[in-house]
Parts: sequence; C-alpha cells; structure tokens
Amino acid sequence: MKKSQNLPRLGAPQSDELLQRDEVILIVDDFPDIVGLLQEFLVNEQFPTITANSAAGLFQALREHNVALVLLDIGLPDADGMGLLPELREQYQDLSIVMLTAVSDLQTALSCIRLGADDYLAKPVHFTDLLTTIQKVLEKRRLQINNRLYQQQLEQARFRLQLAHELAIKMNTAFLSLVELDEILQAILVGITAEEGLQFNRAFLALFNDEGTQLQGQMAIGPGSMEDGGRIWHNLEQLDLDFQDLLSRSNVLASDTEVNRIVKAICVDVKEEDHLFVRAVRTRQSISVVDGKSEFQVPVELIGLLQEDSFVVVPLFSSNRSLGVIIADHYISKKPITSERVQALESFASQASLAIEHCHLYMEMDRKIKELEAMTRELEKNKDLLIETERYSAVGHVAAELAHNIRNPITSIGGTARLLARKTEDSQWLQFLNMMTSEAEKIEAILEDLFSFVETSQPSFASVPLFSVINKSMLLHYPGLHEHAITHKLIFPDREPVLCIDQQLIQKVLVHLIRNSIESMPDGGELTVEVVEGEGEVQIILTDTGVGAGGFGFEQRTESAAFTTQTVGTSMGLMLVQRIVEDHHGSLTIQARANGGTRAVVTLPA
Repeated sequence: MKKSQNLPRLGAPQSDELLQRDEVILIVDDFPDIVGLLQEFLVNEQFPTITANSAAGLFQALREHNVALVLLDIGLPDADGMGLLPELREQYQDLSIVMLTAVSDLQTALSCIRLGADDYLAKPVHFTDLLTTIQKVLEKRRLQINNRLYQQQLEQARFRLQLAHELAIKMNTAFLSLVELDEILQAILVGITAEEGLQFNRAFLALFNDEGTQLQGQMAIGPGSMEDGGRIWHNLEQLDLDFQDLLSRSNVLASDTEVNRIVKAICVDVKEEDHLFVRAVRTRQSISVVDGKSEFQVPVELIGLLQEDSFVVVPLFSSNRSLGVIIADHYISKKPITSERVQALESFASQASLAIEHCHLYMEMDRKIKELEAMTRELEKNKDLLIETERYSAVGHVAAELAHNIRNPITSIGGTARLLARKTEDSQWLQFLNMMTSEAEKIEAILEDLFSFVETSQPSFASVPLFSVINKSMLLHYPGLHEHAITHKLIFPDREPVLCIDQQLIQKVLVHLIRNSIESMPDGGELTVEVVEGEGEVQIILTDTGVGAGGFGFEQRTESAAFTTQTVGTSMGLMLVQRIVEDHHGSLTIQARANGGTRAVVTLPA
C-alpha cells in the first residue's frame, strides 16, 4: 500500500455522533507505511486518531487516552495481537477491537471473534470496507453503552421508588389508574394541596411545550383570597371527602378563576437562563424564595404575578429530559415553608415526574398502536393494489432494461442503413438497405409498445373526502418510510375538499407517486404531501428530497433535464397514473426541483 497525499472522503461517518469529544481511534501496527496511510484516511474522515507500533505502546496509549476503538494488528513485535484480546476485554469494558492481519483465514477470523474482537479485516484493507466496519462497530459500542446507562437509570429509579414517602405511594396508586394528562396533572395538584397530602395552600404547574423552547403554565389549584380559602376548607369539612374523592372532585379546590389566570400568564423562554424557573430546571434542584429573596435573583414580575413573595420552585424531570416545574406556596396561611416540607415536595415531585412521563409514553404508545391498526386494515384492504404496483414496477424494470440494451444498437443499424441507402443507386443494394431500415423501425415500435401496456378501468365517480384518501395511501407506505428513515409531513387546508372521483383509482395514483418518492430516497429524506385549493380545482402536491426526478423518464413533461434512472421501470406506472388523472379530467405535472428531488402535482376538478 502506497501512501496517498489526498485521500478522498468516502462518506459522512458522523464521527461526532459515534465518538465522544475526547475519544480517539488507536491504530496498532509495526509497519509505518500502513499506519500512516490508515491514519491519514481516518483523519480525512474526521476521526481523531493516535498510533502505536507494539503491545507496550498499545497499553500505554490506553492509559493515557480515552480510546474507543483499536485497529489491532495480529502480528506485533512484542506480542501476539490475538493473545492480547482476553486481557483487553477484561480491563476495558467499552473498548471496541477490529483485528488486522495479512492472512485471510476463516479459522483465524473466527478465533478473533470468539476471543472478544468485534470484527476482522484482511490486509490490504479497502477503505470502503474499513469505513463501513468502523461505523458499524462504533455504533454497536454506542448502543451498548447507552443500554447500560439506561439500565443504571432504571435501577436508580427503582431505588427512589422504594424509599418514597407514604404520600408518594398513595399518589402513585392514583397515578397508575390514570392515563389522561389532564387527570395526571389534576391528581398532582390535589396531592400538593390536600389535607391528606402536602397541605400547601396553592400549587401551579408549568410544563415545557412540545418543542422544549418554553415553560408554559398548564394548571393550578388554590384559593385567590383568604375568604375563598376559608370557604373551600369549610366545604371540604362538610363534604368529608377522602383522598380518592378529592381526585375525582378536585373542582372544589380549583374553582377559583384567579389561580387559573395566574397560571395561564406563566410563559418563560428557556433562553432566559437567569430566570428562577429555568435555573431550577437546568440544575434539577429546588429553589426556595423567602420574603422575595433567594440565592438567585427573583424577578419582580414573578412576585407581582403570584402576589406572594415566599414560595418554592421544584423541578419535574424524568431520567432523560426535563418536564417542567411545580410552584407551591402558603398564600393564605402564611406559614413558613420548612426544609422538611420542601423535601417532601421533592419526593412527591419525583413520583409526579414519573407519572407525567408514564402518561406521555402511554399516549405515544396508544398513538402508534392506532397507527399500526389503521395500517394493518389498509394493507389488508389494499393488498391487491400493492401487488399491482409491484407488478408494474417489475414489468417496467424489464421494459427499461430491454429498451436500454436493444434501442441503441437497433438505432445504429437503422441509421447506418439509411446513410448507405443515400450513398448508392444500386437497386439490389437499395432493396436490402430499405428492408433493414424497415425492420429496425419495427423493433423500435415494439420497444415503445412495451411502455403502453397499461390497463385501466373506467372511473366510477362518487363524492369522496380527499384527506382520507391521502391518509390511507400514506398508511400503506409506513413500513417503507420507516425502513428508509424518511420523515413525512401532511399540509392540509382547514376545510377538507370533497371531490367527485373514483376513490380506488385516485388512491392507485397516490400509491404509485408515493412509492416512487420513497424509492428515490434510499438513504432517507423528507416527503411532503400538500393539498392546495384553487379556482375550480384542487392540487395534490408531492415533494421529495430524492435524487433527480425519481426516474420517471418523461422529459417532455418536465421543466428540467436533471433526471435520473434511480427508480427504473416506473414509466409504466407513470403512464397508468397519467391515464387515470386524464380520465378524471385532471392533469399531472412532474418537475425536478432546483435543490434536488421531485415535485409531482396532481390537479383535479373541484
């Protein structure tokens, strides 16, 4: 192997995701040229790299650096690389090892794997194989580390649950019976303010929005004045409600509109790092405010909003993200908030955090289950449609291959025959040349007929809501979208158009177009489906970030020549789509986008 001065990058390894900031790759080989070439290649691929030329150098590097991966030569001057594997595995749990050897022997490779190596490469090493192996091994290492950390977090959570206060146990029982987020939040506030709970006068909940950019007030419980507090407590005594009754009838605590006004006015941007709420969230520590003072600056606006200068802010967080804050005070009784009361609230907040996270996970799981159920129903109902789409793709593939392999030589033969016919006046030669020309034209016509093999039926029109047709078409492709890491977005107007169409045929149109977009994005991308209403028409616009124009091969229907044949064999599917749209008195346009990808527009009469 000769050292190259400028090695081309083979891909985007995303080393910043595979390695931590101080982690490096160690190359261990006693042949300087190989070490230099491998190091230059890895540095060019943005992988931080160090080297060693012996087993002693290997262990010294492991002591002095945070090594994530070792490229280890089997034959070292002071040791057998294979013999080092058990010791390396025992001492460095998170170390990944790829063996390098000049001997391409299956038995040696299997022995390395059994002794703890993650992979095995034979010299001379091909850079493409090396990069793929490094990415695969580092990704496996990252998943193993994350899994171990997750297990540790689960153990810590279990330990906290075992030591929870009796109140937290009661509240946890209540939480597990609830699945709606509002019910969870309501139960949390009841636990903070109830007599059987923590006995705070008021409690406010602020949670992060979906984007995680703002803390927004969600819900509050408590009286707005001393008179209201006396009335509420008197009503509770008269009703003789226990803890479970309060959970189901918390309106007796939350009837005051003043606390609702206050909580809805809470809105703090996470960029305000000096704000009391943001500090509590970032440090995951409670902050007590007494007489308007704390270890951090207390916003005057917050005191004015709460109408109280003594309160406690307790963060809500799960093992992997921050959720929000609880603000609690003794607005009516003016009792001091003791450290014991803060500790009890912190213990309770940990249970509340788990309940909120449990609710989020439940709702996400429920959403995915409904998606899967809907997808299963659609797949079952439309399996014939998918089979037909596959048929057109397969036949179209054959047609494209035939056209590519036959058209060029036939065109050459026919063109040559025409050229020779113009250069001779011999009647016998002209007879043979004209026959060659005629037969070549027949073969070219046959090739064109391959692309006209499109069966359609006449539309059976009915009034159909458009959104449901699009959603069902997307559901059929969910497995493909997830498999290719493609995100999708639906942009619909507020009012759903109802069109006079054949639902099955228009769904067939959308299935073909969506399928083509997916196949044009084998390495991931984004698919957007937008519905736009115009004057007397409705447009369905599919935009993807794939390669070229998805291989439709209909240059005359586009405004750009930047096409590709990435998705071979889709011309027949496109002719089917075109014919169905025309039968609906609509139009189809397909354009290659300037920044890459395809924009397909199906226009139908409104």
